[in-house]
Amino acid sequence: MDFEAEGLLAGLTGEQRAAREQLLQWLVDRGFGLDELRTAASEDRLALLPLDRVLGGGYTADEAHTQAGLPLELLLRIRRLLGLPEPGPDDRVFSDKDIAAARSTRMFLDAGFNEREIVEITRVLGEGMGRLAATITASFLETFLAAGDTEDQVAIRFAELAQQLTPALTPVLIAALEAHLADSVRRGTLGRAELESGDVAGSQQLGICFADLVGFTRLGGEVELRELGTVAGRLAALAASVTESPVRLIKTIGDAAMFVSPEPGPLVVVALRLVEAVEHAELPSLRAGAALGPALLRAGDYYGNTVNLASRVTGIARPGSVLCTQEVRDAAGDSELEWSAAGRHRLKGISGPVPLYRARLRSPDSGSEPPAPGPDKGRGAKRPRGGQSQKRARR
Repeated sequence: MDFEAEGLLAGLTGEQRAAREQLLQWLVDRGFGLDELRTAASEDRLALLPLDRVLGGGYTADEAHTQAGLPLELLLRIRRLLGLPEPGPDDRVFSDKDIAAARSTRMFLDAGFNEREIVEITRVLGEGMGRLAATITASFLETFLAAGDTEDQVAIRFAELAQQLTPALTPVLIAALEAHLADSVRRGTLGRAELESGDVAGSQQLGICFADLVGFTRLGGEVELRELGTVAGRLAALAASVTESPVRLIKTIGDAAMFVSPEPGPLVVVALRLVEAVEHAELPSLRAGAALGPALLRAGDYYGNTVNLASRVTGIARPGSVLCTQEVRDAAGDSELEWSAAGRHRLKGISGPVPLYRARLRSPDSGSEPPAPGPDKGRGAKRPRGGQSQKRARR
């Protein structure tokens, strides 16, 4: 193949031209066609073609659904729900693993799952895997892309590393999934009402807490995107590090984190520890708000008035503070926490003023019991007289 006549070497000279020629010949020897090479060259992704071959598939949608025994329409819908582009009739994007996954989906359907449940699981899987794949890709490039690399060096190195490392992800993913499933079972309940009705409760009583960085949006106009991403990543890492059972970190999105817990006390403690951790990390100030009430779990996220209320409370909290509803304060107690009234506030979408309370971690030397009366404060003790003495007593 005359690479120059085909326009695949245009604008290249010296070492870059030689590297391109070596890469093109390497690709041709492995079965890549001219159309593929032209398209990849025009999109500046020639060096990624070998990696695409390692990770890509060899079956069309029609071949995949025939081998898996899964309806073609459902196979394509699952791919869309995973956040992947729908292939054309002749696109060979399905791999042996895709066919195995389709057979597993068929098994879930045969076991009694309906299509609606399959769709919900797939949508959540797509959201999580999309984020994970983007994170892995960025880390891969940052780790293995070196300054001054030529196209052929990158192409061969990336393809070899992908062949070695991609299979190593499988036990990591399986272990993480099984650990989360086990934790979900340990936290779950299955009482008489559920057994009699054959259904689980639509909602459950939970503490909901949001925490967000104050001024993150403004910061976005002042720093580079890379630095902004670092701030968001550090918040996510800190949120995960302070979370302890029974509190669960549901998600982090940019400048915000969401926690839930069946016990409000530990939830507030986690929020306060996150405020401290963010301050020590010299990030923008964090604020948090918490509410207690019924919340509905759907597709790995929580919904309902309690979630909305917690979000509204967060929106009016001062930087560096954790603001809670009265229900949270009453249920959390004061064994680890100190409370102060923060007034009654009107919140968007909430009827009537809402009494709120500011939480603080109880200092180690303050104890959980009020101090015993002193000699001048016990029953029958003389009250101080005179203006100065009265001022000292009030203090």
